[in-house]
Amino acid sequence: MVRAEFGSEFEWGVSSAAFQTEGAWDAEGKGHSIWDVFTGRKGKIKDAQHARIACNFYHCYREDIALVRALNIPNFRFSVAWPRIFPAGVGQPNPKGMDFYERVVDHCLELGITPWLTLYHWDLPQALQDKGGWTNRDILFWMEEYAGYVTRRLGDRVKHWMVLNEPAVFTGAGYFFGVHAPGLTGLRNFFPAAHHATLAMGQIGRLIRSEVRGAQIGTTFSCSSIHPASGGERDVKAAIRADALINRLFIEPILGMGYPIDDLKALRGIEKYMQVGDEKALPFDFDFIGIQNYTREVVASSFFVPYLQARLVPAAKRKVPGITAMGWEVFPPAIYEMIKKFSAYPGIPKLFVTENGAAFPDQVVSGRVKDQQRLSYLQDHLGQVLRAKREGLNVHGYFVWTLTDNFEWAEGYHAPFGLVHVDFATQQRTVKDSGHWYASFLSEQ
Repeated sequence: MVRAEFGSEFEWGVSSAAFQTEGAWDAEGKGHSIWDVFTGRKGKIKDAQHARIACNFYHCYREDIALVRALNIPNFRFSVAWPRIFPAGVGQPNPKGMDFYERVVDHCLELGITPWLTLYHWDLPQALQDKGGWTNRDILFWMEEYAGYVTRRLGDRVKHWMVLNEPAVFTGAGYFFGVHAPGLTGLRNFFPAAHHATLAMGQIGRLIRSEVRGAQIGTTFSCSSIHPASGGERDVKAAIRADALINRLFIEPILGMGYPIDDLKALRGIEKYMQVGDEKALPFDFDFIGIQNYTREVVASSFFVPYLQARLVPAAKRKVPGITAMGWEVFPPAIYEMIKKFSAYPGIPKLFVTENGAAFPDQVVSGRVKDQQRLSYLQDHLGQVLRAKREGLNVHGYFVWTLTDNFEWAEGYHAPFGLVHVDFATQQRTVKDSGHWYASFLSEQ
């Protein structure tokens, strides 16, 4: 497998996120995000870890972008921290916060790296959460103000835009299960949050289209290949319901197909939050869709799980040969299966894999990190992407998650995904063997 087999137009990159890397949590006028608050709550993050410093990208951005260049990576995906731009969520912008992203974009361009910018990667201003956050329909106007300001400032240089990162995760984990910020639970929070997030994708997509000439506009979705635990009818039907929730809930409305209520009746509750005109406002003609896949899920029927009546069978219980630090099964065909699934949708001009990677324990020995498990994971998954490409499926790029080890949400610093190891005590960066391999792979013609 060599780079040339993917074609000269195939995009290669690496992805990151503001809250997980920047640190400088209250520097130069930045407001608090829901994650700044959530990480301060007892028992929410492993070992009570936080991201107040994280990778210190805010101060080390030149060094880290230089690493992107040194690894021969042509595209760098990063996100803007909403509370760094608008400390109160709306109102008066913080010029120093915006100046930071101007410098990041300019430095990327100076080094010949194309910036791909995500507007919302989960760090909602706490001031807006105090007003209901994603459960409040006014968030459509709040985000429009924020996105309009950012696109007007950066749209002359940034042409690749993503609206949301993984709405299924930030609404499900944050507004239903309560294991992510802001820590809310129940369908009364999940349904409005999910509907408003879906509306936001189209509304902000239209805004970017009007503000940025020549923009390539996308949004990203988490996805997992769903396999029934058995061939029995109950498990097969449970897998269909799980697929509707995990993979179809957000992509189908923006394609004009509506919510997948027929296959998951519990989703009918979302209709309570739909207003006149919403059905027409949901679809948007994105230029690309980003899919983010790490594993598969095996699903069994369960009478005791409310609404879904299905449960995920953990990888450890299935005694699979490969499990990551996140407890996820290493199953490379999953990425092929998801590319195939999303390729079957009409109305998606291009698919990019905007995140794929693996967390494994790492150790620096004599200045080297021998992360063979991660290296094999990336190679095996790229082999499946190439399989999809050879079959003519609609995949046009691949971004590794992630550049540097970072703050991995509720896992804290216990799940390193980076191509580059970070010693968080000293901020020393060490390129791992997987990073050296990726650099070598991308240098080939």
